[in-house]
Amino acid sequence: MAGGEEEPGDRREAGETSPDTPPAEVVSPAEKVRSFPHSPGVYLMKDAQGRVIYVGKAKSLRNRAGSYFTKAAAEDPRTADMVPLIADIDHILAETEVDALLMEARLIKDIQPRFNVELKDNKTFPYLQIRVREEFPRVEFTRNPRRRGVRLYGPFTSAASLRMAIQVLQRVFQFRTCKLNIRSTDPRWRWYRPCILHSIRQCTAPCNLRVSREDYRAQIRSLRLVLEGRKKRLLREMRLKMEEAAGALQFERAARLRDDIRAIQSLGRRGSVEKDVQPEVFSVDPKKGLAGLRKVLGLEDRPRVIEGVDIAHLGGTDTVASLVCFLDGLPFKNGYMRYRIKTVRGIDDFASIREVISRRFSHPPEERPWPDILLIDGGKGQLNAALQAFEMLKLQPPALLSLAKQEEEVFLPGEAESLRLSRHSEALRLLQAVRDEAHRFAQHYHHLLRHKRFTGDRPKRHPGKGKNPPGEAN
Repeated sequence: MAGGEEEPGDRREAGETSPDTPPAEVVSPAEKVRSFPHSPGVYLMKDAQGRVIYVGKAKSLRNRAGSYFTKAAAEDPRTADMVPLIADIDHILAETEVDALLMEARLIKDIQPRFNVELKDNKTFPYLQIRVREEFPRVEFTRNPRRRGVRLYGPFTSAASLRMAIQVLQRVFQFRTCKLNIRSTDPRWRWYRPCILHSIRQCTAPCNLRVSREDYRAQIRSLRLVLEGRKKRLLREMRLKMEEAAGALQFERAARLRDDIRAIQSLGRRGSVEKDVQPEVFSVDPKKGLAGLRKVLGLEDRPRVIEGVDIAHLGGTDTVASLVCFLDGLPFKNGYMRYRIKTVRGIDDFASIREVISRRFSHPPEERPWPDILLIDGGKGQLNAALQAFEMLKLQPPALLSLAKQEEEVFLPGEAESLRLSRHSEALRLLQAVRDEAHRFAQHYHHLLRHKRFTGDRPKRHPGKGKNPPGEAN
């Protein structure tokens, strides 16, 4: 049912308390924090209506979240207005402090909590980009990376640290950061005057052809080794120079080397291009994507509505599913649904998919219109599970396909071999956007189930900013 509606007789989910069940003992947020682990993660403050009012990151969840329930926090002007409103608190674990920072930013952009001032805008984390297809590859700081012909590193958690690190690396490897389109076959470059970076030995001046193509690309290969984790030797040499400078009483040079070492070390504070996707950065052309899907799937008309399904396991016990909806190639959040799997014991993705498809398509199209394309996250097994659900319902499915994560293979019903779309095709990019959004939606709402598991309560949903919130399906 669209817009998060539910049927009156099916509000409770498996595992919830019934009206006859004694209410669970209410635990105050200050007490709840004491059970938090000393691990990195994100904490979510909620008000009495169950709304998330603040999202924060922490190196130690127990220490950081616990600091809000002190006398100092109640009197601090920065937190005094929020602390009295905290009725509950939850947390999501992260592998590292960097992962926690990136997760915090994503949640703030999605939820828009009242007391989070920063990170609500569309500003993104930056990347270091090497244009590897150029004859003399340039190195760039960018918030708008290219899709083709580049090697990306990031996203980085600190723009200032990344800019400083690029300056340090340029002193070491002498690569170019200019925007010139240099070609060794054009003799005019022999008369080009290099900039000051060449004079101070921070660039080998390919703009004046003072370095061969082979030697310059060797510089870039060394740079990439450092960016890909092999920087121990460079740091060791820099520390020796710092110690020598300090021993010679050259304290300014020693201090500069100390700062350079810190800048190089900061390169480790970054996420993964593949894992920490920033949707605002890698945009998709909706019209081209839909036109491509029409051709690939052999549809009579250009599709308008795509729904994507993903299964997620939370803590190895709870299994949930998300269903996202894209309208004309863009997210349509009124059509999002989330499902608590009811009939499956243990971890069984295939059975979970059958349950979700059965529940979604048991409603006639007049009640919730069918999509033109239904995308299942997974391979041939997940696709077959969805087909089995339609067979049990005795329904003809819409255009159905699955997308496998690692090789980005597309599986179609009745086809023995997978379909390999070009990595740069807008059709594949649109499918990836739907798949990734379904995964994000499942993961970022798992704190709601965690809340119910600990307290036995169903968190109260609240109206969004002029929109119906994504609902839990019957």
